[in-house]
Amino acid sequence: MKTRKKILWAVVIAAVVIAAGLAVCYGNGVFGSNKGKTFASDTDYSDSENWAYLAIGDNKDADLFLICPTVDMNDENNMSLDDEETKASFLGALNMERGIYEDVTRMYAPYYRQAAMKVYGMDRSEWEPYMEIAYSDVSAAFSYYMKNENNGRPIVLAGFSQGADMCYRLLEEYFGDKKTYDKLVAVYAIGWPCTRELTEKYPQIRPASSADDLGTVISFDCESEDVTDTFICPAGEKAFTINPLNWKTDATVADKSENTGACFTDYSGNITSEVAGLCGCYIDESRGVVKVTDIEAADYPAYVPGLPEGAYHIYDYQFFFRALQDNVRTRVGNYVQTQ
Repeated sequence: MKTRKKILWAVVIAAVVIAAGLAVCYGNGVFGSNKGKTFASDTDYSDSENWAYLAIGDNKDADLFLICPTVDMNDENNMSLDDEETKASFLGALNMERGIYEDVTRMYAPYYRQAAMKVYGMDRSEWEPYMEIAYSDVSAAFSYYMKNENNGRPIVLAGFSQGADMCYRLLEEYFGDKKTYDKLVAVYAIGWPCTRELTEKYPQIRPASSADDLGTVISFDCESEDVTDTFICPAGEKAFTINPLNWKTDATVADKSENTGACFTDYSGNITSEVAGLCGCYIDESRGVVKVTDIEAADYPAYVPGLPEGAYHIYDYQFFFRALQDNVRTRVGNYVQTQ
């Protein structure tokens, strides 16, 4: 039980809400882009100390650009890159996810001045300046990666919660350029909705519709069947989502027998508990959320302030760990075969 509680608190630290944002165009855009705003960063990404992962993994078919969720619990608005204790938690949160991707990707993950948890206690109208600071670093890191590391290789973007927000911003800024977009295998923007507003403004943000389509966004957030409203997926709003077990976008139920493994991980990336067939799921088509079946909400507390019982946000990727792992392998393999 102590081990389980420790894991759950690690997940809590790794989870957070995020905000929407704007960015600038990279190259000659053929899709939607933002040209009116520039994000300046003083962080030097030629310095390897500013990377949690820098070209980790040999002989892989694609690159992963992974963006960390919020781990900064300090009384500040943005994480300091001189705070070694918080950076250790940052690395730990990345390690919790890396097993989904590392078998088939060479991994990159920048340290960045993420918005601290304190920011999410503010009114939403006050979030954006701190998100812009966070994104300025993410953008600078991605720009460095593209100029110095990519060398034409396929790209997987991935992030959970605040990291998912940063993925959308990268898509807005960089992937309006066709040459860059053509390198995109997929985007795993888990734990924050892919909205119609985003897809209409930025056509390069394309929701996934199958298990192997390329250049698309895999997005979902999990709830129990009786939850009707959260600040992540508010009542009356609908997101594009995909079922991470059967890879359908309608209400077709995926039985728990289709779940090859829920994996609960620690800050070293070790799987401390794995359960095949833990839960099934289906999409609530009215809101675009994944409804999780076969488990009791009391056994998986929401923990994040403001989320009701049955909001499974912090377990989004853990409930479907093996399915996501297999899907990354499928999409990367499909990309390689089509080239």
